[in-house]
Amino acid sequence: MSTEVRPADASRFEDVAAVLNPGGNDRACWCLSYRLAARDNGALLGERRADWVRDLCGHQPAPGVLAYVDGQVAGWCGVSPRDRYARLVRSRTIRQLDDRPVWSVVCFVVRPGYRRRGVTHALLRGAVEYAREQGAPAIEGYPVDPGGERIQQAAAYVGTTSVFEAAGFRRVERTQAVSDRRPRWLMRLDLNGPG
Repeated sequence: MSTEVRPADASRFEDVAAVLNPGGNDRACWCLSYRLAARDNGALLGERRADWVRDLCGHQPAPGVLAYVDGQVAGWCGVSPRDRYARLVRSRTIRQLDDRPVWSVVCFVVRPGYRRRGVTHALLRGAVEYAREQGAPAIEGYPVDPGGERIQQAAAYVGTTSVFEAAGFRRVERTQAVSDRRPRWLMRLDLNGPG
């Protein structure tokens, strides 16, 4: 099994759509829930959501990365500078740690048939590398700590602490956010030395 991770640029928009909205649902998230204020997110429906993401893919930095397994699109990871995520910037449950211009990993989606095959790990490694290439000083995630238990797939869209730890991230602080009634952590990986 060969896995490659690539930025979700304009040339890969159809692959983004295949992962984020395979059924053509008018209310599909499209990984916009952190990017938009709640009111704006709720008002943006159908093709307008797709158009918004298509536009994001046409600009740098790309809004995320895609994993390909043996040439087939297998998954998505939403990763961008933290200040691009309006709801994260205003969050009362996940506070901003400091004023460094960090990047944030907010979402993982792995297509059926590719789950439990290491795609999430590959996506996170690819997100780290992409952030590094774009000059990010550090990258953060806000994964759930399942406490050794299985959690619902929908609750794990933010990733799990073990996936982030395997990629070298360290736990910085427990947030006030929860997923499936389990705690989420602010985890960080410095990309250019201490700071």
